[in-house]
Amino acid sequence: MQTIDTYNFAGKRAIVRVDFNVPLNEQFQITDDTRIRAAIPTLKKVLNDGGAVIIMSHLGRPKGPSDKYSLKHILPDIENKLGVKVKFAPDCMGDEAAELSKNLKSGEVLLLENLRFYEEEEGKPRGLADDVSDEEKKAAKAIVKEKQKEFTKKLASYADCYINDAFGTAHRAHASTALIAAYFPNDKMFGYVMEGEIKAIDKVMESPERPLTAILGGSKISSKITIIQRLMDRVDNLIIGGGMSFTFIKAMGGKIGNSICENDQLQLALDIIKHAKEKNVTIYFPKKVTVADAFSNDAKTQICDITQIPDGWQGVDAVSAEDDWKEVIMKSKTILWNGPVGVFEMPNFAIGTEAVAKMIADSTAAGAYSLVGGGDSVAAVNQMGFSDKVSYVSTGGGALLEYMEGSELPGIKAIRE
Repeated sequence: MQTIDTYNFAGKRAIVRVDFNVPLNEQFQITDDTRIRAAIPTLKKVLNDGGAVIIMSHLGRPKGPSDKYSLKHILPDIENKLGVKVKFAPDCMGDEAAELSKNLKSGEVLLLENLRFYEEEEGKPRGLADDVSDEEKKAAKAIVKEKQKEFTKKLASYADCYINDAFGTAHRAHASTALIAAYFPNDKMFGYVMEGEIKAIDKVMESPERPLTAILGGSKISSKITIIQRLMDRVDNLIIGGGMSFTFIKAMGGKIGNSICENDQLQLALDIIKHAKEKNVTIYFPKKVTVADAFSNDAKTQICDITQIPDGWQGVDAVSAEDDWKEVIMKSKTILWNGPVGVFEMPNFAIGTEAVAKMIADSTAAGAYSLVGGGDSVAAVNQMGFSDKVSYVSTGGGALLEYMEGSELPGIKAIRE
């Protein structure tokens, strides 16, 4: 298999699928540039080798061409980070895109407009009426799948080689993330982001130094059940915070007031606890939580035992995180963190999540290997200034979870085939 370090890019046009699906504010300014920064080494490698770069990405979930989701908004940031002028094709399928690609010289960079302006990228028909029959849906899907072949073929025609560096979309079998690879049987490879992600996850899941501690947050057990089950065979400690902790506490007979809870998952929570005992996995919950009388940063708050939350109050932050979990995190040699342990978007309820970030940073400084993944956890470590104090920050949310669950991701499979 080709790698980005063994391939000779001199005189070649490389079409690179990146994940520049970055958050923008009302003024179209980037509020978190992690994904762009992550892809720069891959793009620079091609340029430094004497190649030319064609960048393709999606942004948001547009229903068709729209100024709001145009990649032109992030063009200045890419130019700034690459240190070169970047050309822009205002339509990834237009004659201009083909012409600009054909004439691209060594050292030059072209950014294609948002791939998802075309339904062919995802291969799903858009704009179907609610009352459309299953037969009509099936026919519409078949038409889009047929058009997707032409879409993919045209994208491939722009370049001499293909690099997939978009781990965040590696779990999607889209035109630019999986199908295009078939047009470059001997000239396809992972970029540094993809390589790094795969190595980081394999290090945690396949060959961790022990003890291995996983910290899981977020609101729902149901969305994390497969990962919890897979972790049971691998981890020594499982720390559970965030909204999902209240389902466990209620299942064990605790009072959780108005806290978020999946009442249909109470038996599942008990099964997980039983399974953990059988596997000698120690589960930790927060002992004390901040509770609020409304879901608002300005709500009235008090601190109480997680098993004794009064009626009318809801748990919003694992406030005693440092006291409860410090020892286990500091003794860990490998740490995986996925999901905040409180409503960290509200400053008053970010104390527990910040404490977790700091403990992971301290443990990393003491020699542990730490992997932080999942959109909210990544946002938290970036926001709180700890991103350079952990071993690896994953750029993938759903892709990270699916890969850790043991799924073969289409974007990875397409390169390895």
